[in-house]
Amino acid sequence: MASRPITTSEDQSTTFIELFFDLVFVYAVTQTVSLVDQELSWAGIGHAAIVFWLVWWAWTQFTWALNSADTTHPAIEAVMLAATAIAFLMAVTIPDAFGDAGGWFAATYVVVRVVGLGVYVRVAWDDVAKRTVVRRFAVLSVGGLAAVAAGGLAGGDAREWWWAAAVLLDVAAAAGAGAEGWDIRPDHFSERHGLFVIIAVGESLIVAAAGLTGAERTAQTVAVAILAVALTCGLWWNYFVTVKPALDEAIRRRQGVDRSTLARDVYSILHFPLVFGVVLVAVAMKEAVAHPHQALPVAGSLALAGGVVLFVASTVAALRRGGYRLAGGRLLLLAVVAAGVWAAHGAPVTWSLLVVALGLLLLGAAKRPAPSPSW
Repeated sequence: MASRPITTSEDQSTTFIELFFDLVFVYAVTQTVSLVDQELSWAGIGHAAIVFWLVWWAWTQFTWALNSADTTHPAIEAVMLAATAIAFLMAVTIPDAFGDAGGWFAATYVVVRVVGLGVYVRVAWDDVAKRTVVRRFAVLSVGGLAAVAAGGLAGGDAREWWWAAAVLLDVAAAAGAGAEGWDIRPDHFSERHGLFVIIAVGESLIVAAAGLTGAERTAQTVAVAILAVALTCGLWWNYFVTVKPALDEAIRRRQGVDRSTLARDVYSILHFPLVFGVVLVAVAMKEAVAHPHQALPVAGSLALAGGVVLFVASTVAALRRGGYRLAGGRLLLLAVVAAGVWAAHGAPVTWSLLVVALGLLLLGAAKRPAPSPSW
């Protein structure tokens, strides 16, 4: 009897093993928020951006690898369970990745990436064109993995430089691998990234709820709670009502190399600053609910304004890359929101949250992006 193929020709929906794998990254988002919160400064935000890129790149590599795999195949399920365990050990170390746990983070990261590359090679093995491009990507990925390993062995400022170099080498690997030979199933690919976004947005609510649990019920804490929920709803509305349907349509309309390059640029690259923007907003919300009667500190205001700017600007860039025309008012409103957060600095935190919540809700209600004339 012939063995069961490990790939599928259908555009499948996300399976339970993928959702289980994603649970680790719910924890990784939480850990990244903790990393920034314990060092709420430019350096802390920079450290978080580097570590979160590595986490993101490990996750998105599995998304590419599993896009054409039969994720109900017993071999895939077994490897994914092992990868989940390794990724969990990686996520545990995130808050202290630039401290004593740096070596442990680097070791577990390299292992989970190698497992992902192994899955990718196996899934692509029967397709000559895909096998060639995956092999090229795997070879080019060695540079980034070596930089992470070197950073884990180094300490102090050297670790920052090694891991920042790894980020650049990862991007170079994605660009150098090329776009020919990839086999993108658009519905599964966009659904996987949408699930990651909802993980990050959900983390914002979890942070707010955790901070408010057990807090004294005053008018100020209730106002902060309401505004935190409104702000999170604004994030959800902007992405899942406005951005995601448009990007889904854009990737479905593409074929071949055009679809692969769009998937790489819009999802693997531009979704990173989008999600990291949500992480920064969660950090600011955590600070707000911890001190509802005070003003945000300077770093908290920067995290709030910077997070919203990253989130909205990334959606704008993704939509433009997808071939949509956008009204300039969207960017103008974004600038007004960022300026409003800074102007409200020094006032009670409710004013900062109100500016952002109103801005996001107005953006969500704005005119939908229109396809370019070439469509």
